[in-house]
Amino acid sequence: MAWYHSGHGRPINTVVRLLLVAWGVFLLGGFSLAFRLTPNPAGFGTHQQLGLPPCSFQTMFGVPCPSCGMTTSFSHFVRGQWILSARSNVGGLFLAMVSAVMLPWSFWSGWRGELVGVRDPDSWLAWGVGGLTAVTVINWLIEVAI
Repeated sequence: MAWYHSGHGRPINTVVRLLLVAWGVFLLGGFSLAFRLTPNPAGFGTHQQLGLPPCSFQTMFGVPCPSCGMTTSFSHFVRGQWILSARSNVGGLFLAMVSAVMLPWSFWSGWRGELVGVRDPDSWLAWGVGGLTAVTVINWLIEVAI
């Protein structure tokens, strides 16, 4: 017996199917970009390789912002360096893990014409955003306190 049966997800229309495929392509591009970057040994600042300035929050207040280290975290993640990814930013590791799951899921859902395994997308979105926010803020508070 298969672990997944058609009809166990919310049906979607053609526009949503195309958006899911576009989302998958976007995620693939993000992972490809993260792989092309060299993780900064400091644990943050990898984004500067893209021509972006240093973190304004850290420059102004002398403490890292909640998202400091996320680009570095992704860059470590795509190399399988998950401990270094977590050291850079736990929220970045969590987001990378969720994105890694979403990548094949978005293509699969677009192909099947339903949100595979998801009956209530609003709840999934709320839990995902809430979880990511909580992990990122808690990680940041710990970083600032240390």
